[in-house]
Amino acid sequence: MPDRPSILAPFKHETFRLLWTATLVSNLGGLVQSVGAGWMMTTLTDSHNMVALVQASTTLPIMIFSLAAGALADNFDRRVVMLIAQGGMALVSVLLAVLAFMNLMSPWLLLSLTFMIGAGTALFNPSWQASMGDIVPRSDLPGAVTLNAMGFNMMRSVGPAVGGLIVALAGAAAAFTLNALTYLPLITALLRWKPERPANRLPREGFGSAILAGIRYVSLSPSLTTVLFRSFLFGLSAVAVLALLPSVAAEYVGGGALAYGTLLGCFGLGAIGGAFINGRVRERFSNEWIVRAACIGFALSCAGLGFSRDLILSHAVLVPAGACWVLSMSLFNVSIQLSSPRWVVGRALSLYQTATFGGMAMGSWLWGVSADAFGIDWALAMAALVLVFCALVGFILPLREFESRDLGPLNTFNEPVLRLNLTPRSGPIMVMVDYRIAQDDIPRFLALMTERRKVRLRDGARQWALLRDLEQPDLWVESYHVPTWVDYVRHNLRRTKADAENFLALRTLHQGDGPPQVHRMIERQTVPLADETPLRSVPEV
Repeated sequence: MPDRPSILAPFKHETFRLLWTATLVSNLGGLVQSVGAGWMMTTLTDSHNMVALVQASTTLPIMIFSLAAGALADNFDRRVVMLIAQGGMALVSVLLAVLAFMNLMSPWLLLSLTFMIGAGTALFNPSWQASMGDIVPRSDLPGAVTLNAMGFNMMRSVGPAVGGLIVALAGAAAAFTLNALTYLPLITALLRWKPERPANRLPREGFGSAILAGIRYVSLSPSLTTVLFRSFLFGLSAVAVLALLPSVAAEYVGGGALAYGTLLGCFGLGAIGGAFINGRVRERFSNEWIVRAACIGFALSCAGLGFSRDLILSHAVLVPAGACWVLSMSLFNVSIQLSSPRWVVGRALSLYQTATFGGMAMGSWLWGVSADAFGIDWALAMAALVLVFCALVGFILPLREFESRDLGPLNTFNEPVLRLNLTPRSGPIMVMVDYRIAQDDIPRFLALMTERRKVRLRDGARQWALLRDLEQPDLWVESYHVPTWVDYVRHNLRRTKADAENFLALRTLHQGDGPPQVHRMIERQTVPLADETPLRSVPEV
């Protein structure tokens, strides 16, 4: 068996090193800002729910806007999208600092501004995550995802403590100011990065149709929908620790802003450890068993934090929680990236983020309300039960192993020479493919057609059907529709190398002379008085 690439292998690529380092600085500022916002809310209100909503205000926009951001990531220059997101967040951070220095902050204004920062994160993340496949080769992709998680949690191990110290010494406004400055290295790194974008001979896909295409692809991919559901459950329950930690620090262990920062630091320290053991754990255990163990481990830490009243014990139980967090989240992320072709990976990642951060936003509100009603300890205990449920779901909806098939573009489609002078918007187009299949080969043919139907629909086909001629039983016709001619071309360009296995197997079963015959037709829903589509002159050979 070939050696698994080292987790540090992505550092061989200069672009990855530069962006990763700049992201490290930006993550530090974001975590310092989170500590400042969380602690400021405890000074503005006594409501546990309002404190928990600080976490929700950051995660809710990721749930709301991620899908749109994924469509932008797949259809526009990802570098430009990331620059716009970082610039917007920097401006909001400056406004946050100014209002805090002027003592003009209110609970709802604080939530509004943190929501705007979360919206910037929603715009940034799909383009950043999807860019990993552009920066490093496929073999290094799991390492790149893990290093991103490790980098964030390296800052989580020190950032909150730094944030707590800054808040304790200089106030939340100073924390917001530092965050505004930390956007500059990443903006500079993005300006220096000159990615190569493949030439696209087709017009850009419409925004609405791009979103629908992403939803269609993921909904027709059972392995992806399973990851989305499990990540939603994990985010819903595990976020209780992060959402209620300011209240735990203030009420249960008698600490202040510094204690809150060091508690978050222990969580981040555990996450770093989880990142380092990630590769070895994946070598020894299946993906499903890793997620089950992470859910159970996090549940124990969650319950332990709820019922602990000792500062040292509370710090200790957060270390395994951080390890379980990064093991599960990085596995979910890699599963999505390795199971999605490049044309839709941004949208697949955005749906993953919508599920995960939607669960986190819902959980932040749910556990905040529960803490107000039943106490922090029982809220954390209930979250632990949901984590156990997430582990048990794996017996019904287990995660698959990482996709090993090549999902790179096949690039064998040649646009046919047409005798009608169509425009890109001409349509609708109906396509029919004729097969001659021997009676003994029909079971195998139908099994292959079942898979082909999924591929067609995922890639944009509509009204797919399989027909059999009543007078010539060996003649089978596959038919489907696409809205326009450019959609037909785009449909074929989305074909991957993995899809070619199915297409070649069907061609092998075909008994006719030559390959299966393809008929491409433009529909007319009514009968016009005159044909408005002129013939195209074809040069003589």
